[in-house]
Amino acid sequence: MKTQSIEFDAGLIEKYNRAGPRYTSYPTAVQFTDAFGPEDYRAAAERSNASGRDLSLYFHIPFCDTVCFYCACNKVWTRDRSRTTPYLDRLFREIEMQGALFDPARRVAQLHWGGGTPTFISHDEMKALMEKTRAHFNLLEDDSGEYSIEIDPREATAETVRLLRDLGFNRMSLGVQDFNPQVQKAVNRIQSEEETFEVLHAAREAGFKSINVDLIYGLPYQTRESFLETLDRLIAVAPDRFSVFNYAHLPELFPTQKRMDPAKMPSPEEKLAILSATIDHLTEAGYVYIGMDHFAKPDDELAVAQRAGTLYRNFQGYSTHADCDLVAMGATSISLMDNTYAQNLKDLPDYYARIDAGELAIFRGVTLSRDDEIRRDVIMKLMSNFELDFAALGRQWGIDFNDYFADALAALEEMEADGLLTLSADRLEVQPRGRLLIRNIAMVFDAYLNRKPARYSRVI
Repeated sequence: MKTQSIEFDAGLIEKYNRAGPRYTSYPTAVQFTDAFGPEDYRAAAERSNASGRDLSLYFHIPFCDTVCFYCACNKVWTRDRSRTTPYLDRLFREIEMQGALFDPARRVAQLHWGGGTPTFISHDEMKALMEKTRAHFNLLEDDSGEYSIEIDPREATAETVRLLRDLGFNRMSLGVQDFNPQVQKAVNRIQSEEETFEVLHAAREAGFKSINVDLIYGLPYQTRESFLETLDRLIAVAPDRFSVFNYAHLPELFPTQKRMDPAKMPSPEEKLAILSATIDHLTEAGYVYIGMDHFAKPDDELAVAQRAGTLYRNFQGYSTHADCDLVAMGATSISLMDNTYAQNLKDLPDYYARIDAGELAIFRGVTLSRDDEIRRDVIMKLMSNFELDFAALGRQWGIDFNDYFADALAALEEMEADGLLTLSADRLEVQPRGRLLIRNIAMVFDAYLNRKPARYSRVI
């Protein structure tokens, strides 16, 4: 059986811990341009209809009742619940416009509500949004799709969870970050264990297939010991997955981060100690490392897909549905359509004005070249499954892999010498000590990385 073990090597992490993309897309958003517009997207949608591929839908709900100081998401901080009405009015119109572009027979294999806080909207608004979606897209009614939602337990109850299950959701991700009161106060996210576990247990009772918990390390006042207290409380209730994110402090890009004192944040050495201990605790509890920040139980569908070599990475993280076109709706959302990426306008007034004019809200994107598509396939296979079959890739793309990527393979020799990976004439396999540094390995195949300045977080 394919191994899913991971090895923490502090020396190698120190050597390779540079900034780089997270590769939720390739090319990354840095390469998007305003030369790409709605007409390019419509042409891509028409090409995609000929493919017969399933669809993946993403809906962005930007509103949050309170602002978490660490957050780097596109969000609107407000306590005025009436602001959802004009937003949903435009989102419904966008659903109508987008739905008209696609063959109604195409199945929606994947659906995701993200934010912001999707559960900021009322129960009636949740019902209306799903009804509007069902009216314009072919949603699955047999619970076989991957239909997920991000949950802030402060904005949900057991009743909310039951409603979401009735609407067709079968997977959820719970935002926790840290249970420590001092940490919660410092990041402006006061959230009790009781309200968190109420939602988790309600999801189990309602029959959700998978429950993920989000944690962040590197926040003010966190220590190895305090973080493990939160982790152990969560391990005790056995969620199916954990996402353990490294906090990136970029206050010049995300102004609310200025509200936190960097002097109170753990040192780089302490952050590595937190990560190392987290890996040990999750491994001892039976979880396997999926990649990037993600861990899952061995029988979780992500872990099963990775062992089978069919796992895929997209804007929502990891997925078992690789061959889908992604239709993303709402402000700032990014679609993946055929060989293009297309992003909606970010600011609500701009988004509203475009939708009110009867036009798609796309303001930038990129059409991939053949080289982009080849490199995207290579990078996503590495990020998801930690291996490359050179012969299979060569047959798929009509190339001699070793010749096409001669420079990249030469650049990997030092990583091979450090034990991050093994190379043979027809295969690359990432070793346990290289899995935490998978972004570094993927970066070797990135043709854009040094062409245009960009701000990325460090890989660890």
